[in-house]
Amino acid sequence: MSQTSPTGDVIIVGSITADLTTFSQRLPARGETILGDAFTLVLGGKGANQAVAAGLAGATARMVGCIGNDIFSALVTTGLQDAGVNIDHVRTVEGPTGIAHIRVDASGENDIVMVPLANSTLRESQIDDAFSAIGASSRVLLTQLEIPWALTQYAIRKGHNAGLTVVLDPAPAATLDEAIWPLVDIVTPNETEAKILTGIPVVDRESAILAGRWFTDRGTRYALITMAAEGAILVSAEDVVTFGSIPVTAVDTTAAGDAFTGYLGAGLAAGFDLHAAIERAVAAGALAVTKHGASPSLPKRADVDALLSTKKGSN
Repeated sequence: MSQTSPTGDVIIVGSITADLTTFSQRLPARGETILGDAFTLVLGGKGANQAVAAGLAGATARMVGCIGNDIFSALVTTGLQDAGVNIDHVRTVEGPTGIAHIRVDASGENDIVMVPLANSTLRESQIDDAFSAIGASSRVLLTQLEIPWALTQYAIRKGHNAGLTVVLDPAPAATLDEAIWPLVDIVTPNETEAKILTGIPVVDRESAILAGRWFTDRGTRYALITMAAEGAILVSAEDVVTFGSIPVTAVDTTAAGDAFTGYLGAGLAAGFDLHAAIERAVAAGALAVTKHGASPSLPKRADVDALLSTKKGSN
């Protein structure tokens, strides 16, 4: 895989939560109580998960976000630091840390209720301070939609103006101000998010390309549509490239997208070309679904390298 220079850090502006996850053979029907099989309480949040993934990938990952001063604060800060994530720009505020309640069934599928709490207290001034301190040493910005949209938009503008590669994971999907799309270098929706944002049902390669063109027509440089077992499709104004999936047995898909985006950002920051960075992201996403939990399932760089080596050897 070819590399270019220079290299730089990854700034992640986004959410930090404590993830409370239950595992059961099936999800309960409305009003029903069932017995589960397991429970975990770990660091989560799309921002934090992507920061952890980038850190495990070998990047200098710098988190910008907010946590509460409650019983979960030590859990989330320790989880970030253990993955090598810099938390100098994580602010502790009065009140509870963000919470995500996740339910996972035997097939690995999940549903999630995310309560932002401390994540809603992020401020423009905090983002300004982070960019003043670390913007010059950074190459990539990762951000998502679990913090207030005005703050995501503000971070995107800061990243664009600083010359960073801006990656937006549009989850949870919502209607966005179209003025933002020319400031985004890479948008990474899955099929569901692409449909919500574009109005185009994404059910196959052709419809994914149409959805991708919706983003590029509005000024985004690349739309990278992720399609789980169907792989990923990279759409630009000039080209379409398909990246095949890596077959695995899924037990929990919660953090697959975050592993993908974190490794994508880390690869770009390390100087990999876009196609090589996407190949690493696909491998990371595949490994993430083979373990339970969100942050605990995020793979280490050595495991991603090994999977890619095995894949290359089988081709």
